[in-house]
Amino acid sequence: MTGLRAQIRTAEGWAVENAVLTVTDMGGQQVARAVTDATGAVDTTPLPPGVYTAVLTAAGYSPVARTAQIGSDGSGSLGEIPLAPMAGAVELPPPGPWTIDPVHSTVVATARHLGIASIKARFGDVGGRINVGRPIEQSSVEAEIKAASIDTGIQMRDDHLRSPEFLDVEAYPTIAFASTGLRQRGADSWTMAGELTLHGERRAVELDLRYGGYGPDPWGGVRAAFHAETQLHRNDFAINYNAMVRAGVAAIGTTVKIELDIEAVQGESLPQM
Repeated sequence: MTGLRAQIRTAEGWAVENAVLTVTDMGGQQVARAVTDATGAVDTTPLPPGVYTAVLTAAGYSPVARTAQIGSDGSGSLGEIPLAPMAGAVELPPPGPWTIDPVHSTVVATARHLGIASIKARFGDVGGRINVGRPIEQSSVEAEIKAASIDTGIQMRDDHLRSPEFLDVEAYPTIAFASTGLRQRGADSWTMAGELTLHGERRAVELDLRYGGYGPDPWGGVRAAFHAETQLHRNDFAINYNAMVRAGVAAIGTTVKIELDIEAVQGESLPQM
């Protein structure tokens, strides 16, 4: 049996997944709560006949309140309800393929050293593809980093980190990421779930993702900017501690912060400059 139902969409007509419908009685007491599915549909359990207040909320959108009438059979309908972007929300990039620009993208790993300082390693060779979907939660990312492009600023240490005792870049030349899901947290922030393959090990990770907007570039293309962060535990990726001792970095912590600043160009490939 159904209760209060509704269909939640954006102003452009796209379904809004994970929007929350909260129903309260005339005394302000919550009587039902439900979440929209992938099609934007939501349905509560049957309710006693009467008049209620329904409030719809979703990350990145302004809340909407409606008066709902529940009939003698315990059901009612709000129909289709459009949600408007929250004030201050940035305009999303156009849907379709985007290509990561390695020249204007960086990946930096930071680990604590002796508990008082930081060691930073930059990976200079990153590439991949972003497919921007509608709704935006249907977007996906596939990216690769060349493990041999690691750069800590010390040649001897970098050579050791590339060796079979550490990253083993000959056996595992790429660090790969493939997204598995995207959920919005705020007007310009999302959590992106995915799988990271590093040093022959594959692990589930989550990235805190922020979108910086999009616009034209000087070469006739269109670019979008993203910043993402996550925390990795080196033990999850079979990084041997004795190898770290020989590399001279054994005093670093087990947790490594990863920061990505990505520029992507609209289209299947990068333009010729």
